[in-house]
Formats: sequence, C-alpha cells, structure tokens
Amino acid sequence: MHPEQQYLYLLQKILDTWVDRMDRTGVGTRSIFGHQIRFDLSEGFPLLTTKKVFIKGIIHELIWFISWDTNIRYLVQNDVKIWNEWAFAKYLKKTGKDKELPRYSPEWDEAMKEFVEKIKIDAEFAIQWWDLGPVYGKQWRAWETKKGNVIDQMQNVLNTLANDPYSRRNLISGWNVGEIEELIQDKDTAPPPCHTLFQFYVANGKLSCQLYQRSADVFLWVPFNIASYALLTMMVAQASGLEVGEFVHTFGDVHIYHNHYDQVREQLTHIPRPFPKMSINSRKKDLFGFVYEDFTIEGYDPYPPIKAPIAV
Repeated sequence: MHPEQQYLYLLQKILDTWVDRMDRTGVGTRSIFGHQIRFDLSEGFPLLTTKKVFIKGIIHELIWFISWDTNIRYLVQNDVKIWNEWAFAKYLKKTGKDKELPRYSPEWDEAMKEFVEKIKIDAEFAIQWWDLGPVYGKQWRAWETKKGNVIDQMQNVLNTLANDPYSRRNLISGWNVGEIEELIQDKDTAPPPCHTLFQFYVANGKLSCQLYQRSADVFLWVPFNIASYALLTMMVAQASGLEVGEFVHTFGDVHIYHNHYDQVREQLTHIPRPFPKMSINSRKKDLFGFVYEDFTIEGYDPYPPIKAPIAV
C-alpha cells in the first residue's frame, strides 16, 4: 500500500463519521478523536502527491521555528504567506479596522497585500505588528522558567542524542501552560501550538520522531505538518550522525472544516504517485546553521494544488 493512502483513509474516515462540532472560528468541523499514521523515511520523503504541497513554505517555516523567531518578517521576505492572515487579523482588531473590512472581501484582500508589503520594507512596523507571541520557536529554543533563565529544548535534545541516545527524555514541548493561558486570554496572537509535543527515539542507529498534535486541520495543514516533522527528523539525524527511521504522527482532535468538504472530495479522487526524495547538504552538521539552499526535492510529481480558505 502506498503510504499516502493512510492520509486519504483519514480524510474518508472523518467524512464518514458524521460527527459535526462547532469550534472557536465559528466555521464548524467534522472530527474524530485519536488517530495515528506513520512513515518510513528511508522509503521516500512524505510530501503528499494527491495535491501539490508548498515545500518552499515548509522549509522556510521550519528554519524559522528552529531560529526561535516569533516575528514572521523572515517568512514574508521569503514570500511565505502561511502566517499572514493571523498577523493581519491582529492588526485590524488592534486598530479598530476589523469592522470596516469584511473577511475575504476584495477590500480585505487588497488591504492585506498593502499590509504585507509594508512589513517587508518597514522593520519597526514589523516589530509592532508581526510578533505572534510565545509560539513554537520561542518554546523550542527559549522556554522561560520561574527562576528567570531560559531552556533551549532543541539543544538539550542534541546533547542527549550525543551522550545518551537511548534516553526516554528526548522530547520537546510547545505547551508552556503559563504562557498558553496568556495566548488564550489575549486572543490577538496565534492560537496555542497545535503540534504540541514531539519525542525522538533511537534504535539500530536510526532516529525516529513521534509528534502529538492536539488539533489538526487535516486538509489544509496536516500535509505541511507531515513534511515539516519528517524534514526535522532528517535534519536532527544528520546533525547527530544517525540514519533516518520513522515519522509517527499521532492526533488528538483531527478535523475537516465544513468549508473544505468539496476540496476533500476532489482530493480523494486522486491516486497517489511515488514520493519524492529530499536531499540535504551533507556538509552541514549544525542543526542551527541550515539555510533554504541546503535542501533539494527531487522527483516530486503531484496533482495541482487545491485551494481552501483558512479558518482564523
């Protein structure tokens, strides 16, 4: 069986459950609770082929996470639009303009384009409006403690892989309870981390990674998450002198938004094609020194992209 069939099966399973629930966005979802898929990374890079996935955005976002940046100017300058709508919505609300611009109207789209262009050229404006709060990179690399110091979870994992590779403590949490409460109460930053906790595991000289994702938009973002954590596993393995093993993806609330049903049904008509190969610059051994040009995807032959609105 082609490994991508696991993802297609998950889409179909959610459609077939007929469990509809409202959510914080007001769009509504159909969801299930608890699921797992896994990919052997030695058999190809799990970049889905039944629709085109934006690999450039995945690579840049992962570099951004690892750098512990929470201001998305780096992404904007590299034409990665993944987080644009979060920041723009925050800007509109803070300036009182959210009532003037109906969401996804032509006026809203034009205003967001102008906003993004200003971010590219005005560093002070970017600092003021493009910080997403204490999200992924902050927690991975600079978790603050009550004693006032910070913990670099990613560096700690690298140290443990080098000195005690069979440790059962090789994990990284994005769920900082104290700061999560701040995010929830503020409501003007990005939501609390959806991909919440991940753990590394070494066996027979191979590195595997398991992700627990508390909330998963299975059509729009799960393909990104699969590729991102597969790539992170490859990068950590190379930095640690290990071969690659598996990426295991475990879900909590895994859902399809009500306004994605047509897109999902279209994707389910597609037959998976062979996974591509991801090549990483073999000279790079420093996890924090990777740049976009260190990655090459070969043999990627997907179906065309399938667009869908983001629920913010």
